[in-house]
Amino acid sequence: MVDGAVAGALGPVMAFALVGVFGVGAQWLAWRLHLPGIVLMLIAGIVVGPVTGLIDPARDFGALTGPLISLAVAVILFEGGLSLDLHRLGDAKAGVRRLVLIGAPLGWLLSTLVLAWGAGLSWQSASVFGGIMIVTGPTVIAPLLRQARLARRPAQLLQWEAIVNDPIGALAAVLAFQVVLVAHSGLALNAAIWDLARGVGFALVLGLVAGFGVAQAFWRAMVPEFMKVPVLFVVLLAIFALADTVLHESGLLAVTVMGLVIGNADLPSYQELRRFKEHATILLVSGVFILLAASLDFQQMAALDWRAVIFVLAVVLVARPLTVLVALTGTDLSRAERLLIAFTGPRGVVLVAVAGLFGQRLAEIGVADGALIGPLAFVLVLVTVVVHGFTLAPFARALGLAGAEVPGVLIIGGSRFSTGLAEALVKAGVPVLVADPNHAHLIRPRSLGLPTYYGDILSEAAEDSVELLNFTSILAVSDNDAYNTLVATDIGSELGRDMVWQVARPKEDLPRHALPTQLGGRPFGEGRTLDAFEAMLSDGWTFRVTRLTPEFTQADWRAKRPNAVALARVSDKGELRFVKSTDEMKVGANARIISLLPPGAIDSGPEAGPSIDGAA
Repeated sequence: MVDGAVAGALGPVMAFALVGVFGVGAQWLAWRLHLPGIVLMLIAGIVVGPVTGLIDPARDFGALTGPLISLAVAVILFEGGLSLDLHRLGDAKAGVRRLVLIGAPLGWLLSTLVLAWGAGLSWQSASVFGGIMIVTGPTVIAPLLRQARLARRPAQLLQWEAIVNDPIGALAAVLAFQVVLVAHSGLALNAAIWDLARGVGFALVLGLVAGFGVAQAFWRAMVPEFMKVPVLFVVLLAIFALADTVLHESGLLAVTVMGLVIGNADLPSYQELRRFKEHATILLVSGVFILLAASLDFQQMAALDWRAVIFVLAVVLVARPLTVLVALTGTDLSRAERLLIAFTGPRGVVLVAVAGLFGQRLAEIGVADGALIGPLAFVLVLVTVVVHGFTLAPFARALGLAGAEVPGVLIIGGSRFSTGLAEALVKAGVPVLVADPNHAHLIRPRSLGLPTYYGDILSEAAEDSVELLNFTSILAVSDNDAYNTLVATDIGSELGRDMVWQVARPKEDLPRHALPTQLGGRPFGEGRTLDAFEAMLSDGWTFRVTRLTPEFTQADWRAKRPNAVALARVSDKGELRFVKSTDEMKVGANARIISLLPPGAIDSGPEAGPSIDGAA
């Protein structure tokens, strides 16, 4: 344990910095190790908090801890609402509606029964905590979906359920608490119901008005571009605070509605706003998880008994699956999709924050077991985060609802060159999809049996019909250089700039025609243009897939094929990387090289036996 005086001497500024370092650092380490980020964040928070005493939120931040977490949750829910585009919901709409209208009240009922009969709580505490347990945690779902690479429809259902049900769960807890308060204080029931209805109505109207007002201000250019994000933040915080003054926790509903309105307003600057909010959300999720884990009190946890184990098992194996399966009965969802959603219900920040608050309030009005709500909530979050963090991806793959095990490549453009390259990649074991907005360009790849998509890959229709999660690399090689740049720039921000390549543009090495480094994809094919590649094929160049072995190395391949132009390399694990320069390429044993060979190169001498797979 770190000495308390030394740890306390860190001060709030250093403690705040350490929260960021450990939170973001845990996410980065999780990315490097291919582990669930939420799990590492919880571990980091527990280590720097109750284990070592390095960070103590109550000591370092005092009374600001609660408001900081509340504001962070508000921003997270707003970003979630902002990303829920009704136009892109598609065939998941019916399932989302049922998960909200049927799943939320049914989940409240089943969770209350589990808490009363499994955890042994009084009906007062069980009804309040049961309402909070409606939430499934957008702060947890988003990182898990990103890691597991789920199919589009179940991912949409889980994301929408988490975002929409979060404020509903908080309001359900408010309703139950009002009833308990009436029973303990003798207040009139009609007065309590009126207070609740007034608060919910005010939050709904406030969110709608604020969202519509911001959207209109942005549409009419009443706010300059450089001030849109600051204005959005200020309005968000003001709406949350104003709604909470009327009814506690109703601010979550107001900001979620506000985000939904703005997200569906078709703003020209929507993408920039959403990406900035996503970055802010990553920071806030990291910080909140570190703060909550660091606030864990081992003495409170020790007060829990064997009933806590029954409670967690009943929630994970009974209450959650039964709620989802009943709610989704009669939809066109497949059995695999229903099972995946039913057994995926991680809880997150909102559950812990709201449960701790209401547990304290119940204890203050005389409900003795209200103090157990906070520790039970943290145990549930800890177990569900760890369990789903490690099982969601393999469970989804077992059900056939995850991305392909071998990552594929999306090729933009159906030219002769891109078709030949796609065929060679398939021979190397790499899944491909050739997309082109020109139907005639897809005749050649279709004739060869290659998967194709006719249309603009940036369109909403593509999001609904193409499982983009199956592709981790993109090569923009259409005959329209401006379109290549647009696709590479737009998708690069989502997929990662290092996984997006683009064929060279004519004269791009000249200052007058050069583009900023922020636009377009990575260079490919030694700087050749599409016309140059097409001319090579007309001159008799052919595609070749070469397998390297410990006996036939890259040096042997280079010596045997001195004039070959390397286009891509595929590692022994199936990871694809396109090649900027043949001379700079580094390939390990058992990898494959996709290249272009000049006329007559294949017949110029003896091959290296089984190390060569054959020409495309």
